[in-house]
Amino acid sequence: MLEEILQRLEIDSLNPMQEAALSAARKNDTIVLSPTGSGKTLAFLLAALDRLKEGEPGVQAMVLVPSRELALQIESVFKAMGTGFKVTCCYGGHSKKTEENLLLEAPALLIGTPGRVADHLRHQNFDPETIHTLILDEFDKSLEMGFQQDMSTIIESMTGLDRRIFTSATPIDRLPAFVDARHPVTLDFLNSSDAAPQLTMKAVRTTSVSRLDTLFSLVCAIGAERTLIFCNHRDAVDRISDLLGGFGLVHATFHGGMEQPDRERALMKFRNGTSRILIVTDLASRGLDVPEIESIIHYQFPLTEEAFIHRNGRTARMHATGTVYLMLDEYEKPPYLTQVPEEAMLPKYDRLPPETEWDTLYFSAGKKEKISKGDVAGLLMKKGGLKKEDVGMIEIKDDAAFAAVKREKAAAVIEFLRYEKLKGKRVKTDIAH
Repeated sequence: MLEEILQRLEIDSLNPMQEAALSAARKNDTIVLSPTGSGKTLAFLLAALDRLKEGEPGVQAMVLVPSRELALQIESVFKAMGTGFKVTCCYGGHSKKTEENLLLEAPALLIGTPGRVADHLRHQNFDPETIHTLILDEFDKSLEMGFQQDMSTIIESMTGLDRRIFTSATPIDRLPAFVDARHPVTLDFLNSSDAAPQLTMKAVRTTSVSRLDTLFSLVCAIGAERTLIFCNHRDAVDRISDLLGGFGLVHATFHGGMEQPDRERALMKFRNGTSRILIVTDLASRGLDVPEIESIIHYQFPLTEEAFIHRNGRTARMHATGTVYLMLDEYEKPPYLTQVPEEAMLPKYDRLPPETEWDTLYFSAGKKEKISKGDVAGLLMKKGGLKKEDVGMIEIKDDAAFAAVKREKAAAVIEFLRYEKLKGKRVKTDIAH
């Protein structure tokens, strides 16, 4: 089955960290320390799959994560593996009733955030005693974010638990007693050349007064590369968004003050190429499904080295190369860098990056109406007048569907589909905002 899974994921072979993690987890509780983007998700999902049994009643394995976005990413990877086992994802901001219905027929793998999983546990929506495998992904962040009480409640309810896997890109001094780790084996790949990101760092000198102007010049210099701009505070995200919006630059924002559907839509537009600039807080430094990021900008420098590591891990994933730009005041030197990187030279005149190739269409029907990606693609090509190359990434949500289409054809497609039906149902089609 492993070869088939790797083929579906278009991966030639497991890397040394993944092989070591899979081997260790067959015998022992395991701690896996490896840089962001090195493939930890696949490593622990393969380890969990190794222990799943067909026809076994109840939830067999659980993955607990600190954020909704990370839960959704893990779910998408497991589904892409094509194992045949049912998976359910539970997180705050998602319909509780939908999750309860999905749990009526217990999944083999349950993925969720501690608060929502604990809530389902209190309402007896699943039986914790059937779970034999527990994975805590980004376990250092979960413990840091105050999930201890919920995690303790969940773990103590798993009386049949006999394997624990902990993964992170940053170590912690010790595991808390409530995780009940049994002589765990630690695999430390943090300094391994096989897993280390291939990053080029550059300093961009500025002042507090000219920081926004310098950022704009840097964005123009970077051009058409997919870029994450990291801020420490939400108000900085909003200021940058206002700046770029004023110049007509398509971009998206992502922070904890946004509603969950808005956050998901921002990430979707970044993934499908509608926007190539995503302005974020450290909420986006872990576990987001945003591949092929070429540039990271630290508009505001993170307070800790751990945050710096996780931010940079968003680029140069699995040996791809990337550039990290550090926006520093004139004499600033971050305390956890041994030396300031070479300074980046910005052009004398700013030239706006080219417009993105794609736009995103919204359809007012989704999983609940049993809409598939094939249904949407068929509608766009048969009724919308598009060719295959005019249609990009398609994503289906509970109540809606989204499709990337060539920007110059989006308005015409909406007009073509004004009176068309999707799977026999009249649906609204519009530009996704």
